[in-house]
Amino acid sequence: MSDAFLTPCIKVCVVDGASDLCFGCGRTLPEIARWGRMTNTERAAIMAQLPERMKAKGIVPPAAPG
Repeated sequence: MSDAFLTPCIKVCVVDGASDLCFGCGRTLPEIARWGRMTNTERAAIMAQLPERMKAKGIVPPAAPG
């Protein structure tokens, strides 16, 4: 079994105080804290919600550091 898992993290970890979402990935702090203990199915379900979640809160993620 591989240790690799799905992640939306782009290494821009700043939480927006108004929405409680990370500017980089759109996850909440509780989601970020639990991420390593989630199944890939749980992670994929959250990742599917992130673009719309961020759009609804007006958060435009920055480009991933290159």
